Parts: sequence; C-alpha cells; structure tokens
Amino acid sequence: MRHIAIIGSGPAGYYTAEAAQKQWGDDVRVDVFDMLPVPYGLIRTGVAPDHQSIKGVAKRYEATALSENVRFVGNVMIGKDVSIAELQQCYDAVVIATGAPHDRKLDLPGENLANVYGSAAFVGWYNGHPLFADLDPDLSHDTAVVIGMGNVALDVTRILSKTRAEFAGSDIVAHALDVLDTSKLKRIVVLGRRGPHQIMMTPKELGELSHLSRAAPRVDPADLPELGEDALLEPGLRKSVTHLRSFAAIPESHYADCPIEIEFDFFASPKAILGTDKVEGIEVERTVVEAGRATGTGETYVIPAGLVVCCIGYRSSPIPDVPFDERAGKFANDEGRILPGIYCVGWARRGPSGTIGTNRPDGFSVVEKIAEDIAAGLLGHGGKPGRAGFDEIAAARGLDVVTFRDWKKIEAEEEARARSDAPREKFVDVAEMIRARGE
Repeated sequence: MRHIAIIGSGPAGYYTAEAAQKQWGDDVRVDVFDMLPVPYGLIRTGVAPDHQSIKGVAKRYEATALSENVRFVGNVMIGKDVSIAELQQCYDAVVIATGAPHDRKLDLPGENLANVYGSAAFVGWYNGHPLFADLDPDLSHDTAVVIGMGNVALDVTRILSKTRAEFAGSDIVAHALDVLDTSKLKRIVVLGRRGPHQIMMTPKELGELSHLSRAAPRVDPADLPELGEDALLEPGLRKSVTHLRSFAAIPESHYADCPIEIEFDFFASPKAILGTDKVEGIEVERTVVEAGRATGTGETYVIPAGLVVCCIGYRSSPIPDVPFDERAGKFANDEGRILPGIYCVGWARRGPSGTIGTNRPDGFSVVEKIAEDIAAGLLGHGGKPGRAGFDEIAAARGLDVVTFRDWKKIEAEEEARARSDAPREKFVDVAEMIRARGE
C-alpha cells in the first residue's frame, strides 16, 4: 500500500488525487489537506461568483473525494499544525498543491494606502474567503482603477459594474452584495502597461462586458493597431481584440444612457499611488511597446480615484523547510520534484498560469514522477503508517479535523440559508463553518 499526502484541496489537489487512483487503484490511500474546513480552494473562493458553470467542475472533485481511498482532512494547516517532516514520516510522498493565494506586490509608493487592494484580497472579499471577509472597501466615490490586463481584472471590473439584479443565480456573499448595491462608482479604468495585442483577456470574459445593464466599455480607437495586424495573432487573442474593436465602435451617444463607463487605458504604467491616508489618485506614465516590452516615455498624468485594485499576478505561500523561489513566487522545483518525497503541482509548481483544466495534466505528470521514484527505490519500500500515523498526531495535538462528511453538512447549511435567487450563502467565518457541521 502506498500513502500520499496532498496539501491543498483545489483543482490541482483533486486532479492529483484522481491521477493517484488511476495509477495505483485500490493500492493507494490519499489524504487531501486544507487549512480551511471547506474544500475546493480556487473553485470556491477564486472563480467569479457569477460564473457558476465553471464552479460546476467541483462535482468531478466530489466524485474523487467520496471514493474509499481518498480522504479530505480540513481545518489543518501544514507547517503550523503539522510539519512537512512529520508528514514525510507518515506518507510515501507529499505533494504541495496550495496554489498561489497571495498577491504580487506593485512595489510602488502609496501601495499601502487605505482602499488599495490586491486582487487576492478583493476577490476573496466578494467570494467569502474567511481571511478577507472583513475587508470593507469604500465605494462611495466615482472612480476606481483596476490594474492588470488579464481575466482577473475583468472579473473585478464586471463585479464592480453589476446591479443587484444581475447577481441573480450567483453565489456572491451577502456582505459584498450589500456594499456593491450602494456603490457610487461612475468610472472604472482598466490600466495596462502594454497594448491590445498583448492582453491576457479571453473572448468570453471580454464579451460579458457588452451585456451589462448599467455599464458600457470604452476603448480609444487610436490605441488599436492596424486591422491587418490582427491576422498575425493566435485565434483566441484575435477574438479578444475583435471585442476591443467593437468597444471602440460604440457610438458616443450610447454612454449618455450608461451610469458606469469601463475605460480601457492601454500603454499606461502605474508609477505611484497618491493620497495621504487613503488613496486619492494614481500617477501613470505613458508607454510604448517595442518587441513586446513596454518602455516609459516620460509623459505622466494623474487619474483621480478612490479605489485601486491590483490584478497583476499571484504568489504561492512558503512552507517551512521546503525550498521556495522568492523571485518567481513558487516552490523551487524540477518539473514538480522539490526534494526526495516532496513534490509540487499546479500554480505552486509553475506559477499562476493556465486554466483550471491545465491542472489535470499537471497532476497526472507529478503522479508519474512519484511512480518513477518509487520504482527507482527513491521513496523507500512502503510500510509507512499513512493516515493512521497522521491520525495519531492529530489526536495527540487535539486537532479539530473536518472530514468530507462534515463538509457535506456545512454545504447543506449554506444551501439552506441561501437567498431565493442564489445557490448558497457561504459561511465566511471558520468558527461558523465548524458549528454548522454539528456533532
């Protein structure tokens, strides 16, 4: 029997568990750990609440989680409650699948002013992550700046633009919905250092901006390259740029009927966030793009703003005694191998890139490497105690482990307390989650 510990219950974690099942069948036991009492990681707290079809992938993970040889171990923080070394004593292989839960820093003056947020925090706030439930952003001013040219920037922009009615069917948490409902925003500036041909936004997400009831996107036609240059783009990006061209063609009269404008400001690099105690604006430098790289021109201007959300990428969270690449913000690894018996997968391995589905081949790849290392005799010859060994540690330390059965009780309570037009109302406090499981 082989025993595998997976740290992180998001897509990378459960795809790795699925791969282990297919590799060893009944001859493997997998424990999937999470610091929260609830599973699914990015699916629960990262995917936009109005993208319920994407969240549906959790049903696949549930099928894995409910199998006999996979166990969810919630409310346990590896590195604090239990060390990596202790896990290695119990399991043949330890796989880090913690994702990239922290924001990359802008490293600009004024970054720490009030009402300046990273996207991990801001997205976590409206998705009900316990760490960010108390964020309380101030939306009482008329302009927000969203920094970034990827889908997360679009998610934040769209959420800031929607009416309460447009959130029907979503699982946005009540405290965020109430704040958004009182928003006074009239202008959302999406700021990007490079131009339309360098965006990371996908067609679906861009297209959604065309269907907002009170907001309309604006693109300056002068920022768009010659039409013939689009032919050189890969098909997905070409479709995205086509959306931008349609935004540039919106007649000026249309904006008079829209309470909110979504303004794409290309070739614009943030230089400083301005304000005394709270953000009051952002200083921006015009750029030119040469060979795909943005270079400052020296021309600067100020965008008055009362809210700034930085969507410029994420970093993994280090774990004590595990080599970490600080510059890249991920675990130091060789195609998923970190140290003998320690592996990483998903964003923890490659950084925040790819889609949810990208994690599946990643999970299967790392399991193949574990199998190779077992065959080569690098991971010993079995005989480790696996979950029984962990359970002894947990009992000795009084850890309050949340099981998948417990999670199903929490889930039922979330569904029972949902608004009439929502699939669930998430608990945003760990203690409330644990109380909801009952005895």
